[in-house]
Amino acid sequence: MTKQQPTTRKPSPLGGWGAELKDYALISVGVILYALGMTVFMLPYSLTTGGVTGVSSIVYYATGIEVQVTYVVINIVLLVIAIKELGVRFCIKTIYAVFFMTFVLWLLQRIIEVPDPDQTGKMILPKLIGDESFMACVLGAILEGVGLSLCFEYNGSTGGTDIIALIVQKYRTVSLGSILMVCDIIIISSCYFIFHDWFRVIYGFVLLFISSMTLDYCIRRRHQSVQFMIFSRNPDAIADAIVQNHHGVTILDGEGWYTHTDRKVVVSIIRRRDQALMQRIIKHIDPYAFVSMTDASGVWGESFDKFKVQDTESSSGRFSLHRQTVNRLTLVCVTNNNTKIDTARTALGKNYDVRSLLQVGCDTRKEFYSVILGQEPRKRVSFVKKFFGFDAFYIAKDGTVTLVQGDYEQAEYDITEHENLEAMKKYLERVES
Repeated sequence: MTKQQPTTRKPSPLGGWGAELKDYALISVGVILYALGMTVFMLPYSLTTGGVTGVSSIVYYATGIEVQVTYVVINIVLLVIAIKELGVRFCIKTIYAVFFMTFVLWLLQRIIEVPDPDQTGKMILPKLIGDESFMACVLGAILEGVGLSLCFEYNGSTGGTDIIALIVQKYRTVSLGSILMVCDIIIISSCYFIFHDWFRVIYGFVLLFISSMTLDYCIRRRHQSVQFMIFSRNPDAIADAIVQNHHGVTILDGEGWYTHTDRKVVVSIIRRRDQALMQRIIKHIDPYAFVSMTDASGVWGESFDKFKVQDTESSSGRFSLHRQTVNRLTLVCVTNNNTKIDTARTALGKNYDVRSLLQVGCDTRKEFYSVILGQEPRKRVSFVKKFFGFDAFYIAKDGTVTLVQGDYEQAEYDITEHENLEAMKKYLERVES
């Protein structure tokens, strides 16, 4: 048996604008790190990577045109296409990252360049670590990987082949990784025609591999979670303290086999960065508790990651969902009255998956969930949205409908009132279109 303590979401102290500013600040840091890797370690050693920066570096080696010029020209063309194909909202942070990258690449070159001893009046980028090309390859790749991870983590992109991949994926069932890999192989291999040196091509692939591994490691590290199983004589106090610190808890019923006495096991999954906080809570309440901590390599759900899979038939055929089922919008009718639910299903039609409270796990016979029955309509639908995530509606005695919608991660949801189910259906169809 389990007793679930729902997680209380921690509101952002910065608010909506503050969170956006944080995104832009960290995207800026990521861009600066990427530009450092390219300017300090790639260009002076004639190294090539993938993407538009790789194309820009090849043009620089062949013609002397500075990388930021080629980089911004190619990206402007791609962004114009992306705005048309993917929408302005997708491109806002990418546009910022592209132009900020252009500026930082120009600025860093002006800062570190030195006069060419062999040619008066010409400026060159110095080799800051001597002739250690391989070390430059490694250091440059690490900086690029860390920089990209910050951009991706905070909903940004440096543009380039990312845009090409997303546009191709829109019309073809090809994975992003496959498209990016093909683009990178072509770009890195083409540097052979400039230098006629296969070692530079190999360095390019080594640089790409290390930056990709660094990118994956950084993203995985920031998203890594741990699971605590706490065997304590005071489980309630520990559970309460964990919930007060905005983490979820489940209490498992167990039995000590040696003593044959009932025991409670506190289970909580948290981000690794909160590991020390959890240990302090346990030590403060019960320093003699028996605790097991294990890595959780993938955690999806409230306050963690979102599922990033397509709800379509798999190519292997091992799992599939009927397209009609996939495309249906799930709505919770805030009742367990079968008559009301059947009425709602008939009125809304086959395009909507109408579920009862019990079907989403809201058993109003239990004390925690029973509070929903005594609340006014707007609070009822907000309760369901907050604790179960689904859009929900409530049908009053006079037939009026209260509907709640919104992204589950938002602090506030959009609540609308409608004269009846038919009016709500027309509203939903307008919103979807």
